[in-house]
Amino acid sequence: MASTSTGVCYTYDDVIFHPGHIDFAADAVDLSTKLTRNITIRTPIVSSPMDTVTEADMAIAMASVGGAGFLHYNMTEDEQLANLKAVKAHRLGYVTRPEVVGPETPLSFLDELKTRRGFTSVAVTATGAVGGALLGLCSSRDHELVSNRAATVSSVMTPVASLLVGQASEPIEALEKSLVESKKGKLPVVNADGELVGLLTRASVAEKKLRPPPGAPTLDKHGRLFCGAAIGTREGDKARAKALAAAGLDAIILDSSQGDSTYQIAMVAFLKKETPGVDVIAGNVVTQAQARRLLEAGADGLRVGMGSGSICTTQEVCAVGRGQATAVYKCARLASQFGVPILADGGIQNSGHVVKALALGASAAMCGSMFAGTAEAPGEYFLAPDGARVKKYRGMGSLDAMAKGSDTRYLSESGHLKVAQGVSGTVKDKGSVCKMVPYLIHGVKQGFQDMGARSNAHAAELREAGDMRMETRTGAAQKEGGVHDMHSYKKVLW
Repeated sequence: MASTSTGVCYTYDDVIFHPGHIDFAADAVDLSTKLTRNITIRTPIVSSPMDTVTEADMAIAMASVGGAGFLHYNMTEDEQLANLKAVKAHRLGYVTRPEVVGPETPLSFLDELKTRRGFTSVAVTATGAVGGALLGLCSSRDHELVSNRAATVSSVMTPVASLLVGQASEPIEALEKSLVESKKGKLPVVNADGELVGLLTRASVAEKKLRPPPGAPTLDKHGRLFCGAAIGTREGDKARAKALAAAGLDAIILDSSQGDSTYQIAMVAFLKKETPGVDVIAGNVVTQAQARRLLEAGADGLRVGMGSGSICTTQEVCAVGRGQATAVYKCARLASQFGVPILADGGIQNSGHVVKALALGASAAMCGSMFAGTAEAPGEYFLAPDGARVKKYRGMGSLDAMAKGSDTRYLSESGHLKVAQGVSGTVKDKGSVCKMVPYLIHGVKQGFQDMGARSNAHAAELREAGDMRMETRTGAAQKEGGVHDMHSYKKVLW
């Protein structure tokens, strides 16, 4: 050891900020921020590339509320490309993942679909997918009383000639009005060639009206939704990166629990040369020495955090890591000298933690457990033994995730013994990200208002000038700052 002195690291709950002077409204706070060196987002919230958090549905939802989503790496190259293409093809306002089948699909498929996704109807196209010529709709009214479940959907569906059909050239507001006034349940939308582009439903329109306004979405230079993805540092990942870049990927995360490696430095150099239009986020790191090597390699962003996630056991199992508040502050100070933003990855449990991450120097907060269990998270809901509606959630260092392939992010190779650095479990249904994020962000804006910071840039000015004051909290102070002396209560953290 270079020194016998022992440092102290802090978590988000260990620190508290002093209030500042308020002369502006919370709604006036501007949280727009740099996601990478070249990419700006309006909402400083990013979904983690975990296999129980971010696939196409989550990436679509996060981009639609002004944030960003990163597809996980624990799938094949073809699967990841399919998810990316689904995000890029999505049109705001349409059903995110409509169920589309071919004309020869048996009705028994609809029985299974009802159990799996709760859907009772499907769109029917010539190809069995969005983009095929629309042939009709098969709803519960068409098939629920048909006893022969081997019959095809084309034999009972309502043909396209009898349907109310919207044109893709019409604005979404006009399509929604047409659906509501028709008193129909669904409105398939087609292009000039009669090919299915998307689907609107009364349920989706009603749900949209109940949600807070999403604000401006995060779009790429072609006006499509933003989408990032994680990859590894193996030789085969070079071809995957090129394929993703060719399909329109906006940013790559190099997915590693410990990013300070020769493998990642070499991959950053490769990506900057071979996929110059795609920004590269390297990590994970928690010290300035780690960060410097990746910054000097040319990283466009850094992912900061090691062992701070709710399902991560790295600090316990490997005795390596750092308190997240300290890691974010230290790494952000160095990264700012390179003009590179950082993502605070892990430990985010509520809007206050997002406030602290941003105030300490992060450009955005990366969330995993916050978004696990939402409607957009991968997987289907099921009932837990206590009757709660839940979804699976697991760390990428759990044995379950590593069995599927995520051991690459822990620099492990197949055939070696695998040591778990995470756990698997379940989380309760949290509803839609499209409802959660606007409330979460409003809480962050109120936090910034209380600190006297008008924007992320203003917070950085206050921090560097020494006008933003922060103290550590004792255990008693943390207890006092939380809910106490209540017989019963319901705690809502966003």
